[in-house]
Amino acid sequence: MTVEIPALQTFLRQLYFGHSVKARAFRYGLLAFDLITIGYFIVSSVLDPNRVHHELDYAIASVLTLDYFARMIAAANPARYAVTFTSLADLIVIASLIAPAFLENFAFLRVVRMLRLMRSYHLLKELREASSWFRRNEEIMQSAVNLVVFIFVVTAIVFVVEDDRNENINTYLDALYFTVTTLTTTGYGDITMTDSVGRFMTVLIMIFGVALFLRLVQTIFRPSKAQVSCPDCGLSRHDTDAVHCKHCGRVLNIPTEGAWE
Repeated sequence: MTVEIPALQTFLRQLYFGHSVKARAFRYGLLAFDLITIGYFIVSSVLDPNRVHHELDYAIASVLTLDYFARMIAAANPARYAVTFTSLADLIVIASLIAPAFLENFAFLRVVRMLRLMRSYHLLKELREASSWFRRNEEIMQSAVNLVVFIFVVTAIVFVVEDDRNENINTYLDALYFTVTTLTTTGYGDITMTDSVGRFMTVLIMIFGVALFLRLVQTIFRPSKAQVSCPDCGLSRHDTDAVHCKHCGRVLNIPTEGAWE
């Protein structure tokens, strides 16, 4: 018995975009799968750096392929979805898993799947509705996720570029160590770039990465602000308990949710 495309599309749209309990459970399951696979990618790069065993890689690739085509069918515009960043990132992940003989080094680019975490606006909406704690700390959570994603993606690039060039970078953990010491400007000196490409990449990390790294860290640890625009001067960020605009002195009426539970 064949399944008609319109019926299948409706079913998949209900799963990926619906509001039912089953649809939300399905999307939370996909999020958990993303977290588990990301953890596996990182751990396996340390424990199995030569990528001898690929059976689990092929199994994960099968699931990701099904998810990719399901999302394409469910999309309102499949052609537009196919050229989105998350779609292209999934294709890189799948290719790195099913073609290890040709893309062994580039397999570590599969950590770009981390960019999918917290990028689903539908999931963010559900978290806002389901958790008052998430609503209060949404900016901090997003900044923390952005920081983790940034560090691991830069680490993946460092590993891919330097694995065959630098004798001190043999595992993903080595690349992570170098990335963090560079971003924090610690620079112990036990791992250094010896080639022109690596040194140029390090310069880019220090110029662009350090500024972004510090910005994200600042966002995580600074006090949360209320997003309310002042009618007079337009200042949009205020302390959550502010009564007056600190720029022009206008009396503000900042909505609150009452006592925290």
